[in-house]
Amino acid sequence: MNKPSVQSGETRTIRVPVQGMTCSSCAGRVEKALLHLEGVDTATVNLAVESAQVRVSSTVTAAEVVDAVRQAGYEVPTETMDLDVSGLSCASCVGRVEKALLALEGVVSASVNLATESARATVLGGSVSLNELAQAVRKAGYGAELPASVQLQSSRDEGRPGSSADGERRAVIIAALLSLPLIVPMLLEPFGLHWMLPGWLQLLLATPVQFWLGARFYRAGWSALKARTGNMDLLVSIGTTAAYGLSVFELVRHAGEPGAPYYFEASAVIITLVLLGKWLEGRAKRQTAEAIRALQALRPSSARVRRPDGDREIPIEDIVVGDHVVVRPGERIPVDGKVLQGDSHVDEAMLTGESLPVSKQAGDMVTGGAINAEGLLLIDTTAVGTETALARIIRLVEDAQAAKAPIQRLVDKVSAVFVPVVIAIALLTLAGWWIYSGDVQTAILNAVAVLVIACPCALGLATPTAIMAGTGVAAQYGILIKDAIALEQAHGITTVAFDKTGTLTIGKPSLAAAIATDADQGELLRLAAAVQSGSEHPLAQAVLDAASAQGIQAPPAEQVRALPGRGIEARVEGKMLTLGNTRLMDELGVDLGRLADDAHALQQAGKTVSWLAAADTSEHGRAMTLVGLLGFGDQVKPHAKQAIHSLHELGIKTVMLTGDNKGSGEAIGKALGIDEIFAEILPADKADVVAKLKRDGAVVAMVGDGINDAPALAAADVGIAMATGTDVAMHAAGITLMRGEPALVAGAIDISRRTYQKIRQNLFWAFIYNVVGIPLAAFGYLSPIIAGAAMAFSSVSVVSNALLLKRWKPAEGGKAEALTTVDKAAQPVVTTGAQR
Repeated sequence: MNKPSVQSGETRTIRVPVQGMTCSSCAGRVEKALLHLEGVDTATVNLAVESAQVRVSSTVTAAEVVDAVRQAGYEVPTETMDLDVSGLSCASCVGRVEKALLALEGVVSASVNLATESARATVLGGSVSLNELAQAVRKAGYGAELPASVQLQSSRDEGRPGSSADGERRAVIIAALLSLPLIVPMLLEPFGLHWMLPGWLQLLLATPVQFWLGARFYRAGWSALKARTGNMDLLVSIGTTAAYGLSVFELVRHAGEPGAPYYFEASAVIITLVLLGKWLEGRAKRQTAEAIRALQALRPSSARVRRPDGDREIPIEDIVVGDHVVVRPGERIPVDGKVLQGDSHVDEAMLTGESLPVSKQAGDMVTGGAINAEGLLLIDTTAVGTETALARIIRLVEDAQAAKAPIQRLVDKVSAVFVPVVIAIALLTLAGWWIYSGDVQTAILNAVAVLVIACPCALGLATPTAIMAGTGVAAQYGILIKDAIALEQAHGITTVAFDKTGTLTIGKPSLAAAIATDADQGELLRLAAAVQSGSEHPLAQAVLDAASAQGIQAPPAEQVRALPGRGIEARVEGKMLTLGNTRLMDELGVDLGRLADDAHALQQAGKTVSWLAAADTSEHGRAMTLVGLLGFGDQVKPHAKQAIHSLHELGIKTVMLTGDNKGSGEAIGKALGIDEIFAEILPADKADVVAKLKRDGAVVAMVGDGINDAPALAAADVGIAMATGTDVAMHAAGITLMRGEPALVAGAIDISRRTYQKIRQNLFWAFIYNVVGIPLAAFGYLSPIIAGAAMAFSSVSVVSNALLLKRWKPAEGGKAEALTTVDKAAQPVVTTGAQR
């Protein structure tokens, strides 16, 4: 649910846990309450993870969001945490500490007492730790210590049945023990055994089930009525109360009469079955969130930091950027950083899905959460806390799981009117049967069956549980899906466009050929290295590496100017030099002469060609003279060909976009089996090509890794970024591949298709269940007990179906023998001297 965007400056997102929701109607109520709050831009409530994600203006506080949820009749779990604060001297100090605490995401309120030198913060349950609060106070310039006795006061009511997994299980067991004697006579009757408990004993057994264990339904139903809406709890409470009340009426009416009709077993068993269903549903929902818990478990609680006086183990929250962290063999790496000393292998499987350990040595980057294998590593910390890669991954997965897919809007519209419609049908059933049969008891029981079998829970859980399971299992294999929209759109992809360099190829080209017009290769490299000395382009690095390997010293360059998509120019030793592609040479009118044949041969072999020209100035104007050409080769990634093959098996067309010359682009494209190749295009043209593909009716995914790919990633229906590339590319994309492996593109599309299929299956069964079940109950073909069982297990079946996604695995990478041809074609053949 959305409303016009907030216009009051910056916005931020607040994630709030919500307790007490039982169906999609509840989620709709919370969303409506949040959207009525001034300053709220969007509000998305996820029934499966029991949370609300709210985008608000900077003026809206977490406390206001919490109050809005509570006024809607639901509970937000909070904790109260105390800290001892030192260094306070006046009221302004108090204000600074309170401001520092309130700046933390998840802090609802903060109060600092100058007299007792203590701080108390109320935080959203599980969102902020005491150490994080202490760290915030210290950053504000004050001392903070944990109290000797840390007391956490939860605002949750742990005593009521159903408030936790243990409570739900206890409630089910007690309800079953009390209900079993009531249902035994029904089980014995088919065997010709007629036995019934006395009415007063049935009353004693059913009453605690109805009003103690079933109190949760009355509370939630009453909250719904106060909000002038309805939910599953209201249906259950009305239905079971009608059956219980009818039984009490008959007990009073036929006091002492044997064989009097009672329906205590219906009310008690319905509540028992619904409690059982909620418990099973809760267990299943917790399994869908296993991916998040597994990622969170990768965070070590402490780290060993090297100090001048020796190594000390300190809480992870106390580590700052620049600390040197010691990681012993077998330990988890606690921070992101660069290896200063040591050699080892690191297991990054839980972060990237890569099954094999990765070799690390001095100068390599490591990621917090990975496991160090055999060596001792000394790491220079570059990121801590929420800035680490692991923290960003967790946020990304949480955001995706909390988001609402567009298909859910249909469910929201149905849920908004579901309960009132069901109550109306139940009233019509009551009136119809009463008029038709004249039997008020039969009329009431059929109406109860209608109320009990109707279940908006299955509708509310159909989409979010599938999204949680799909995004969770994808994350385990290194596929991070940013939001539900990307997940839903990816299933319809018909065309995948790949950037070449760094996406299909390794992105580290080497100099394959250097051919000078005067046969002086050394001079050609010396001048080319001078022009490229200030550039960070991969081709520039290849030139500098080649010059360095031959001991060539490049002279300084002046007036360096980049020519986007074409090359670079600079003044070297008083001479203006231009290094660039064939297009640039054509623009400058440079005669390529006899080197054109060499360039053509290199391009046919899949090499990228650059030209170096020098400017001659005379009275006739400026003329350009060719100095020589440079050929570059880049190795194709090992599983690139298998990636293309996998996409073709999914019925998807493949396209390659590259700024390289046509010969080089076609050589690699044909070797990989790519359907269409766009070569010699500028970075800005990539977005235009994507737009053209979309205009032709294709649903396009763009796969890239560089800053120049960001416009195309944003223009595509789904952007897929390589995590080995730039942050800009990842921000513009809806899906990030943590291993930078093109074979994962097919995996991302496959899990999207399977997840969307599960969503459609769940919604189909949820709708069909109600469409078939409610009429059957209305026409008297279902007893209230059977209706209760069906309702209880409808939600369980939806969640269980979504959990089948956890068995998904991406297709294996291509076999080595299948890649031999591509690898050979991509290998650079270094040419020294002027080869004709």
